[in-house]
Amino acid sequence: MKSLVALAIALALPGCAVEVQNRQASQTLAREAAPPGSVYAGWRVYQDRCARCHGADASGSATAPDLRVTMREMGPRRFVGLVLRRYDWNLPAGQAAGESAAREALIDQVLQRGEAALLMPAWGSEPGVSGHVMDLYAYLAARAEGTQGPEQPTR
Repeated sequence: MKSLVALAIALALPGCAVEVQNRQASQTLAREAAPPGSVYAGWRVYQDRCARCHGADASGSATAPDLRVTMREMGPRRFVGLVLRRYDWNLPAGQAAGESAAREALIDQVLQRGEAALLMPAWGSEPGVSGHVMDLYAYLAARAEGTQGPEQPTR
């Protein structure tokens, strides 16, 4: 009799939908889908290093763009590359790092309040930024997505 029941079940299963239950908690799934980093720690780095140019709420200023807009099109890999390496005095890498004549001329022009093409500095050698670049990304990505308002995030 048991074999008949098993045979009936085996014959009936191909016509039935099989439901697979996800036993993983939704919080775990959400955490895995989110970019790595702490929004709160990123906010702290942002306030310390970025807010004076990009505005306290990342909405931009006369001298720097609105990062909420910029971040909508930027993934973590590109963000890290731009923050740590790309921007450095708008000079070629070899001239920006050392005591080159071009760098010194640019500094003189800035000090004289001239029209210098000074861009965001590279933060790669700044441990306060480079050590928290993914936190900074998490904060700015949350601002761009609208999941974090202009106020201080909760811990």
